Amino acid sequence: MAVSRHIYPGNNTPLGFYSYYDYILSQEAARKIYCIKGGPGTGKSTFMRKIAEEFSMLEESIDYLHCSSDPDSLDGIILKEHRIALIDATSPHTVDPINPGAVDTIIHLGDYWNEEGIRQNKNAVLAGGRKIHRYFSQCYNYLAAAGCLYKNMAQIYEDAAEKAEIYKMAAHIVNRELGSYDISLTTGEIKKAFASAITPVGIMNHIHSLVSGCKCIYIISGPVGFSGGRILSTVMESAIYRGFSVEAYYCPLRPAEDPEHLIIPELSVALLSACSYHDIEAWEIAESAAVGEEYPEIVLIDMNEMSDESETKQQYAFLEENLIAFDNMLTHAVECLKRAKAEHDLLERCYIPNMDFKKIDLLRDEIVGKIKEQGL
Repeated sequence: MAVSRHIYPGNNTPLGFYSYYDYILSQEAARKIYCIKGGPGTGKSTFMRKIAEEFSMLEESIDYLHCSSDPDSLDGIILKEHRIALIDATSPHTVDPINPGAVDTIIHLGDYWNEEGIRQNKNAVLAGGRKIHRYFSQCYNYLAAAGCLYKNMAQIYEDAAEKAEIYKMAAHIVNRELGSYDISLTTGEIKKAFASAITPVGIMNHIHSLVSGCKCIYIISGPVGFSGGRILSTVMESAIYRGFSVEAYYCPLRPAEDPEHLIIPELSVALLSACSYHDIEAWEIAESAAVGEEYPEIVLIDMNEMSDESETKQQYAFLEENLIAFDNMLTHAVECLKRAKAEHDLLERCYIPNMDFKKIDLLRDEIVGKIKEQGL
């Protein structure tokens, strides 16, 4: 069954732009990785989208890698059956060939532009670039503040957490899903990405697209700042030590900490975190995961049940004020991203009239033909 999934390989975070591009497709697993270079408006996203459409019509599974700074734009695609990736290899997620020729190939759309025409817009290009840089800098300052506020909330919930209950829950899941498997001599791999992103139109997520075919889904809910990350990390480590590869999806507010969502594809098991910023309805997830008439088992876990309520009650007013300030910082960050995108759209106008898109279309058709010739 063909599956279309939607993922963010990079994100806007308190640490700046955070990239998991190295996890898109490993050099060992890839048949070929196309690194696409070119400026704004050179057609990189359209180039990849049209290739994806070609193989989608053949009912092949595709991972769509979305841009966190413009969710309507693609930063890459993975043609799963062919083991081929096409990646936007320009800043801020610059990707260079690791094994040129053997795995990686550069496509430079700059070969199809009128450089003299672009040079006539030099001042506009430079000014636009400066404005975009400024807006992103401001965005990351707001997100850094939001990250600090998040830590305030997380610390309160950490102090109130009944840690024994959390470990018991993690052990229960490990025993239920992995207890019959021995420790493996070969550890599984971790593939990292984001299922949600902070974008110019707010917080977006594609969690539903990731669970297709899962037979058991744990939905772990809790207030902002009290996540099931510790449970997910324990399950993740237990899985990889037993030789199972996992997909770990991280929160843009804490991109280098515990995962926010976890999928163990070989076991068809998913663990998802739910909060007010990405509310997960059990019936919607069940519909997304269903294969024909076969629906997944949904297990609901409430983090509030693993917390000393008397502890959080004492801090209730502070948590409320902190959450309001946190949301305010996110709103300002989104506004900066919106302004950066507006400037980027203006910048594209300096390039679009100077591109030979007919030749780019011919190149795209040539690549599609080569991939089809190679077969699955």
